[in-house]
Amino acid sequence: MQITTTLTAPDQTAILAQRLGQHLQAGDTILLTGDVGAGKTHFARALIQSLLAAAEDVPSPTFTLVQVYDAASGTEIWHADLYRLSDHSETDELGLVDAMDQAICLIEWPDRLGALCPEDALDITLATTDAENARTLTAKWSASRWDAKLTDWIP
Repeated sequence: MQITTTLTAPDQTAILAQRLGQHLQAGDTILLTGDVGAGKTHFARALIQSLLAAAEDVPSPTFTLVQVYDAASGTEIWHADLYRLSDHSETDELGLVDAMDQAICLIEWPDRLGALCPEDALDITLATTDAENARTLTAKWSASRWDAKLTDWIP
């Protein structure tokens, strides 16, 4: 399945991320693809903040590679930025494979996962457009569990 929409402002991106966050549970993995500056971290930050019990700074994990948060529900949220990895074997050291089964995972630059990329993940691609601050968001999935979660996601 696939959904594509145009987001005309950063606030629209944040609202869409927050709406998706309300449907996530442990074992859900979202792969965030797009060029540098396409809005992957902005999307992840808004989604994570919507799940926290109290406001917290959500920095980009570009240098730490992984940031872990506790959702209000008690589920862990893993936010990974794999941009700096040169080989998919390096993801083993991060513990991402186990986290994808036990936590909500948001993974930027998922191409670095190689064969470890989960087939049942939601793949979101963000792309800039010619319009200032606008983005095209495309969500793709094959696992049926995403069908119900995404039914009314994009108004």
